[in-house]
This record gives sequence, C-alpha cells and structure tokens, in this order.
Amino acid sequence: MAIEFQMPKLGLTMEEGSIVEWLVADGAEVQQGAAVLTIETDKVASDVEASGSGVLHITGQAGDTFACGARIGWFLEPGEAPPLEEQPPTRAAAAPKFTSPPVTALESPRTGPDGARLFASPNARRVAAWRGVDLHRLLGSGPDGRIVSEDVLAAQAARPGPAATGAAHQATSRLGVDLHDLRVDGEKRPIDRDDVERHVRARMADSQPTSTPSEAPILQTPTSTVALAGMRGTIATKMHASLHEMAQLTLTMDAVMDSVVQHRSTADPSTRAGYTDYVLAAVAGALVDHPLVNSQIGRGQLALLPEINVGLAVALPGGLVVPVVKRANTLSLEAVSAETTRLASAARSGVLSRDEVEGCTFSVTALGMFGVDAFTPVINPPNTAILGVGRLRDGVRWDGEIPARTTLLTLSLTWDHRAFDGVPAAEFTASVRDRLEQWGRPR
Repeated sequence: MAIEFQMPKLGLTMEEGSIVEWLVADGAEVQQGAAVLTIETDKVASDVEASGSGVLHITGQAGDTFACGARIGWFLEPGEAPPLEEQPPTRAAAAPKFTSPPVTALESPRTGPDGARLFASPNARRVAAWRGVDLHRLLGSGPDGRIVSEDVLAAQAARPGPAATGAAHQATSRLGVDLHDLRVDGEKRPIDRDDVERHVRARMADSQPTSTPSEAPILQTPTSTVALAGMRGTIATKMHASLHEMAQLTLTMDAVMDSVVQHRSTADPSTRAGYTDYVLAAVAGALVDHPLVNSQIGRGQLALLPEINVGLAVALPGGLVVPVVKRANTLSLEAVSAETTRLASAARSGVLSRDEVEGCTFSVTALGMFGVDAFTPVINPPNTAILGVGRLRDGVRWDGEIPARTTLLTLSLTWDHRAFDGVPAAEFTASVRDRLEQWGRPR
C-alpha cells in the first residue's frame, strides 16, 4: 500500500523546509534510511533519508517550500499507482490578496502539461484549498501555463456571487471580505451587513486574517531578481515576524578596549583570539550575573534558561546562519576562539550539523569589520536579546587636563521589552562593558 513521504521536522524550531534537490529519480526503488533528497531550513542544508521503502513517487519539486508534515512524495509497491488526491504544499501563512489578472475557466477538468500531474505553484494549491477552487478547471497565466495564485483568485472572483444587499457589498469592499466565503445557513434571504460583520469577527477570533495588502508594483524592469526562497525566504519571514511579535528596543554603550588590545598583543599570533571572541566571552560571563537576559517567552511566562549557549551570526553568500557556542560560560577565551573559528569555517563550507545551530539562548552579531560603529540588530527568536558589535575606533580619555588616545568599541543591545525593562538591559550591557574594560585584572 502507498505510504506518505512527509517533510521531516529536523529540530524543535523547524517549521518548514525547502527542497534543494532530489538525490534519486522519480520512480526509483529506494530503501528506508537511504539519502533521497536535500532540504534547506533557515539554519542549514541537510540530506533527508527515506522514511519508508518502495518505489519513490515524487510530488514535491525542487525550489518548493513545505510545512513540516506536509506530503512531498509516496512510497509505492511495484506497479502501484499513487493516490489521486494531491495535498497542497503549504507555508504556514494566510492566503494573500492580489490584483487578479485575466484567467480562463475550463469546461472540464484537465491534467498538467505532462498528462499526469497538475502544473500549479505551491502557493496556488494552498490558495485554492483555502478558497475552495478546483485547480483542474483553470488555465494558468504563469510561465509555460503554470497556474499561479492570482489565477485562483481571479477564477473565484468570476463566479456568480450569492445574493446580498447593497450594504453588504459595501461592507465586503470596506473590510476586504469575499462574499463567496459567507453562508446564511437555513435562511432564504440575501446576505446583509450584519452577516458580513459577524463573519469578520469570527475570523478575527480565530486569528485568521481576512485580507493581506497587495504588494506594490515593481517600478522598473529589474536587471535581475533574487527569489525570497530557501534561506533568504526563511530569514525574511522570521525577521519580519520577530519585529512584528516583539517589543524591540535598542540601546548603545561604548566600551574602552585598551585592556583587551593590550592582552591581545601579548598572545601567540597563531592562536590569537579575535575581538568578537573577547565580546562573546564577556557576554557569557555577564549572562551568568543577569539570568533575565538568558531567557525566552512562552506559554504566558518568561522562562529563565539554565544553559548559556551563545550564537554567533556568520554571513554567507545567500544570507546568514547562527552557529552556537554551547555552554560558553564554562569555556576559556582560547576555547571560545577555537570554537568560533571551527563553527565559522563549517558554516562557510556548508557542513554545519543541526546540533551546531540549535539551542541558542543569546546571539552576538558583528559589523565592525565593515566600518560600522553602531546598528540595530534584530532579535533571533526565541531569544529575548541580541548584542551588536561595532568597529574599534580612536577615542579620547582625560587624565586631568591631559588628553590621551584610547580605543573604543560600541555595543548595541536589542532586547524584548516584554521580557525585561530598560534598567536590566542597561545593567547587562554595562556588565559586558566592564568585563572588557577590566580584561586581565582580578574580578
């Protein structure tokens, strides 16, 4: 019998994955445990093993994004045909509203250009399922006749609507509601304004948005485009959600780095720690003294986390990844430096394991090497804070009336005001500063 092949959940925080490539051909016979495809999450690319044995029938295509648990294929017995119904691949998001292009509805169902499968985008399948539109009766306006979500919305708009009063039409236009979504059960009367407003209130109570603003048109013909998919798409989604769901504020504080500069100048050049390593080590110590900052919000409470696992943002050509220095407060500066060097190298080589990018309780991100003094980092969920590291620059301190050159570095702390207030945020940042300014001295 046919067995579903689902998008796996490779970690506690994974919600969806994008198929990079299939490692075996459609129709190949595979054994359980064999690597059959590569997927990409917001953290790493990973090979996925077959969860069953049999003839592999592929339904998810390279480049498509699926929620964890969504079907991406079948394992079949030899000669067995796949089930007829296809599960629409889906991101966990509400169906968007678009300005609909012309679309033609067919009189009879059809298959895709290959005669076997429907040629429709994942988003079109999701919107069709949400809107109750039969994709087999549509002609697509996308590349090579591919059905896109705009075609689905246009087809629905072309359907005769239910009887409704003028006030109801005005309300649906004002509130962004489709009359096709409304039902007046057991009553033979036109839909009125009260019905529309009840529908909207019910949707809001279910936390399901009734409309999403249309995207602004592209003002010029682009020289090229970059798909917001895979790592880039996940970063876009998570960073927008981070800013939308948290009360984020940022403060900045200068640290005098003279002690660090002096300490670093005496170290062996072959194993010398970077300045960001000093900051990361100082952060780990400060988190011990300020446990509120090593926390996350969940289930209506602020959870103070026992392990201090500091993530370090590493830039990659397609975005960035945050490998994690586990139990950083237990490591020496030399051990922190060795671990960040190893993790950064693994990130740039694309060989990070899932364990190396999970469990982060606080993040550090540096832009000083690009000449940036201070900036506003965005919190990496589910953390409640992140520290930005600026460049080393010349400053002046005064010994009485005599100026002396000093080396400054700006720390930029972004924190979630729901978790703790400005005073604890400032005290934590000052603790990081003090550890840097007193480096090498007894505490």
